[in-house]
Amino acid sequence: FISGENKGKYPYNHSVYIQGRDARIIIDPACSLGKLTRLRDQEGVDMVWLSHWHEDHFHYMYLFDGADVWISETDFPPLTNVEIFLDWYGINDAKIRAYWNKIVREEFNYQPLTSAKFFPINDEADVGGIRVQAIATPGHTPGHLSFFFPEEELLFIGDYDLTPFGPWYGDAASSIEETIESIRRLKNIPAKIWIACHEKGLFEENPGKLWDNYENIIYERENKILNFIFKKPATLDEISAAWFIYGKPRKPLEFFEPNERVLVNKHLERLQRNGIIVKKGDKYSKV
Repeated sequence: FISGENKGKYPYNHSVYIQGRDARIIIDPACSLGKLTRLRDQEGVDMVWLSHWHEDHFHYMYLFDGADVWISETDFPPLTNVEIFLDWYGINDAKIRAYWNKIVREEFNYQPLTSAKFFPINDEADVGGIRVQAIATPGHTPGHLSFFFPEEELLFIGDYDLTPFGPWYGDAASSIEETIESIRRLKNIPAKIWIACHEKGLFEENPGKLWDNYENIIYERENKILNFIFKKPATLDEISAAWFIYGKPRKPLEFFEPNERVLVNKHLERLQRNGIIVKKGDKYSKV
């Protein structure tokens, strides 16, 4: 377990280093430039494992040029082209797209990949001399993976991080329903140690009620949105401007405003599917 800068909060995370029988492995190399540079120079890395495609997980992957990159096949496309990367975030506004194009290349060292190796999903396998089960846990991203190491009884839960902020499902293809299913699946895996990518990170005792608290944040957000709409029909812009997800306006707005909007829209789509609200023109109201 390699703790990330600023408690592993974005744009950092917590990474994991494994010395396998056949390979030296780093999972999600975005914890710290200094720590990862020393790791490369002193220990060496043969494989980079990515839980998913987000920039705060490949931040310093460029340090390990020449290492094999392993990821789910589902989440590979945005790592091959920056335009696909921006499409997967659902960024359509030209100004915000230009901002993100610059940020992801200059601050997160985005370098397009031409190839990668893909984990066998949900089946236990030997990768680099390590027994691991790459578990499909979609929702956060379509191809998000968690890693269970049966011999160590250790579960790497990635960005289902059990933080007070709650789950994040702000990609174009993210899913609230799949997020809920993945949280429940991870909760039921018989591990003894849990590693998440942000904030607390290392859990050496069962997180217990934290799983339920984490899932319940989804419903708390939904109730805030519903109460707002039930008082008066509202547009997506009006609901997003209430900052029910992040709680208050946060800077840079080019980053947080699109996130708030996408997350709110995921809830509105879900509420429509469930027959609780209806969209008339550009306004949402109760059925």
